[in-house]
Order: sequence, then structure tokens, then C-alpha cells
Amino acid sequence: MTVHATAADLWPWVAQIRLAPYSYDWIDNLGHRSPQELRDLAEPAPGQHFTTAGGRPAGRILSVDPGVQLTGEIMGAVMSYVLVPVGDATDGPTRLLVKIAGGHGRWIAPLLSVGDLVMARRQLLNLKRLAERSSTQPEN
Repeated sequence: MTVHATAADLWPWVAQIRLAPYSYDWIDNLGHRSPQELRDLAEPAPGQHFTTAGGRPAGRILSVDPGVQLTGEIMGAVMSYVLVPVGDATDGPTRLLVKIAGGHGRWIAPLLSVGDLVMARRQLLNLKRLAERSSTQPEN
């Protein structure tokens, strides 16, 4: 997904996944709205919880490269969020990529994949909206 915000403007929103899922809150967060403003959080670190769903910590962070990628494990799946600046400039838009790899059984994996696709798309759209709203990037 292309986000019209710099990686520096997008990263805090990706890192804030530790507070809420940012997908369909009525499903993933028991109806509690994911924060719509940035919180003053320290950088994520391996071993910390990965996200929060329904007010409860979930998963754990496996790897972090601040401003570049966040990878965590949740419910047997590994999720990586990667921020890639578009073109050569660091002050332009950013591609936000997500990869989900799961170790679920042969028959359940296709069903979970469809659900993950729908939920991940909503999450990326929400992160895009929030980052673009708070971006310091000048309007074109």
C-alpha cells in the first residue's frame, strides 16, 4: 500500500500496533476503538508484546529495525511490516508492506488466509489514513 507520508511519519503508527490491532475494532478489539492519536511510546523491542486485542497483550515482537520493519509472532503466525520509501527521496511517499506466514494445518490455512487478507487490508488502510492525516509532508 502506498502511504503519502514519509517513513518517519508512518513508523510511529506501525510501532503503535502494540496498543491496538487497527483493523476492524468491533472484531479484533471487542468494540474498543484503536487510538486515533499517537501516544508517547518508546521504540518497540524484541521480547515485548506485539499487539493488544480486547485490552489484553498478545504475541511477542521478534525483530525491529526502527523506521524500517517490525516483525512479531501472534497465534502461531509471523507478521512483518516493512516500510519502503518510494523512489530515491526519503521525504516522499512510503510503501507499507505486510507479510503473514502461518504454520496452521493444511485445511485451516486457506480459511485463515482469507480472513487475514480482509483484516490486514483494513489495518493497512487505517494506518495509511492516520499517517497521512498527521504527516509533515507538504501537499502536492
